[in-house]
Amino acid sequence: MATTSSAITQGIKVSVASQFVPERSDPRRQTYFFIYHITITNEGEAPAQLVSRHWIITNADGDEEHVRGPGVVGETPYLEPGTGFQYTSACPLPSPIGSMRGTFQMRRDDGTHFDAEVAIFTLAAPHVLN
Repeated sequence: MATTSSAITQGIKVSVASQFVPERSDPRRQTYFFIYHITITNEGEAPAQLVSRHWIITNADGDEEHVRGPGVVGETPYLEPGTGFQYTSACPLPSPIGSMRGTFQMRRDDGTHFDAEVAIFTLAAPHVLN
């Protein structure tokens, strides 16, 4: 599975790259810490605002956690065509490998909504994929 992903939904491109953070992890306590970098780009012809998120986080045992909330990192970016927004966030896991996928709910100026896909990406400690 890839530690990067990219998907385009109605002109909104969401790209992700994940990274293991060993200094924040403690395998003896089954704590593995990952960061992920998100880039959202409006490649379409109409503006859209990110209003909420829905993450599905899966650990090595197949257990899923759903995380929903307004915006991302406290912001609800408004994306004009040709503009983008980047942020970094984090995810602790009880296993050295897992995955994330989800959606960003977007709102157009005319009030319509759609879900921009965040394609699945892997969260993996380096020794797990070798």
